[in-house]
This record gives sequence, C-alpha cells and structure tokens, in this order.
Amino acid sequence: MTITIKIKSQTFILHPSGALFWEDRKALLISDVHLGKVSHFRKHGVAIPNNAVSKNFTRLTEVVDYFDPESVVFLGDLFHSSKNSEWNLFVEWSDCCVAEIVLIAGNHDIIAKENYDNIEVKVFKELEVDGFLLTHHPTEREGLFNFSGHIHPGVALRGFGGHHIKLPCFFQKENQMILPAFGEFTGKYIMVPEGNDLVYAVTKEEVILIEKRQSEK
Repeated sequence: MTITIKIKSQTFILHPSGALFWEDRKALLISDVHLGKVSHFRKHGVAIPNNAVSKNFTRLTEVVDYFDPESVVFLGDLFHSSKNSEWNLFVEWSDCCVAEIVLIAGNHDIIAKENYDNIEVKVFKELEVDGFLLTHHPTEREGLFNFSGHIHPGVALRGFGGHHIKLPCFFQKENQMILPAFGEFTGKYIMVPEGNDLVYAVTKEEVILIEKRQSEK
C-alpha cells in the first residue's frame, strides 16, 4: 500500500520499495541502491544468499513497471564501489528500461562518467526542477524543497513487552525529504523526529505514517 502526499502543490507517491514517484513530472526517485555491494561482500568471504544480487534488479524492475515513469532518477550511491560483475547486469537492466535514466552522483559513485555516457545514463551533481532540489547529501537551500538520500534513514518503534522494531523510513522535514535506502544489505541510521518532522515507516507491504510518540525511545 502506498501513501500519496502533496508538497508545493505537487503530488508524490511513497512506495514500500523505498522509491518515490513524482506524479506531476512522471519521475521515479530512488536512492542508495548500492549495486555491487553484495558481490563485494561475497568476494571478501561474507556469507550472503545467492539470490541477493538479482533481488535489487528484480525490485527495480517491479517498481518501474508499477509506475511506468518517463524518467528514473537515482539520488546517489547507485553503485557501492568500482565496477564488478553487477555492472554488466545494470547495463542489461538499463537496456530494457524504456524510461530515461539519471544519476545524481553520490560519494560512493566512483565509476567513471564515460561508462554511464556509453549506456546513455545522464550524470549530474544535483538537479533543480520546479522549486525542488535533487541531491545525494541532504542539502538546505533557501526557497527549495530538497529530495535526498545518503543517510539510509530508519525509525525505531516500540512494541509490546518493551520490544523494538527498526524499519527504514521516508524522513520529512519542513523543506526536505530523505529517502530510505533502496538496496539490499544497506543498513539504517535511526532518526528521531523533532517539531513538525514526519516519519513514514516502510514495511515490505506498505508505507505507514508514524505518530511521534511511537518512535520515541
């Protein structure tokens, strides 16, 4: 189940995958996929299931098919490090993707730009569109609403018997929304809302607006 919100009179849909669809621009925003991270871990002896590599690409395909966007904008850290076997899988995926693909380069995006040029993926440091600023690192700029990633935001919720559950989340401040990490095995940084901050927790099936008292430690 998705949640639809309005920001600056524009419509955005929050999806359980962690992706966000900008309805007015028909743009799908995705942050911190960290392709290649699974292969990197396995190369260094970390035990990870065999299907973990394909999971990211399956989820990408599913969310693109769901929204049918005109553009897919990755808000940084598309790849975890240098090229490995997952680069070839991404090339195959991009060849099948009808939408324009854009990368806002993040701190992990060290693959040379010419590699993206060769597969017609546009790379930018940031983008400003219709009063919105798309970046990798959370950025405050007067008069603009910022969509970003980088932090891998999560929220800790209290359950029965004092138990806690930690979920990824969309974290919205007055002029900013930080998207959850899309990729597998990316971890979470627990955020604590203040003032008018909004937290949209993400489960495998739905996006849930969390009341502040539920996320207090």
